[in-house]
Amino acid sequence: MDDIIYKLVRRFKTNDPFVIAKGLNILVRHVEFDEGTRGLYYRKLRRRFICIHNGLSDEWQRVVCAHELGHDRLHSGLSQFWLDEHTFFAVGKYERQANFFAVKLLTYSVEREPWETQEAYLLRCGIPEQLHNFHI
Repeated sequence: MDDIIYKLVRRFKTNDPFVIAKGLNILVRHVEFDEGTRGLYYRKLRRRFICIHNGLSDEWQRVVCAHELGHDRLHSGLSQFWLDEHTFFAVGKYERQANFFAVKLLTYSVEREPWETQEAYLLRCGIPEQLHNFHI
């Protein structure tokens, strides 16, 4: 996973998931979802799509984009939904991996200050508290 993120950041010169998705020709769409669904990734006719709930804050949209990008890079060929809160307690293997990918991507190349707590560091990187346990 670290190697995949390193290559993406080096290739696109950023850890911004929206820029990376565009560079990979993944179409990102903002749509209205039912409560409980933040985003999804799917493939159709060789085209790849990331759909993000348009009611989310900018911070969460960035996290969801990174998470769905993780599905594209790690779980090629699988369409995954990222369901809200309850799944944080019983996430499957693919969802955990996509969460780790998102946190690693969004913290890549952001140095932690010596005086900074891990929580403050993750918040500064735009990682919501719900995902703090996915940081290594």
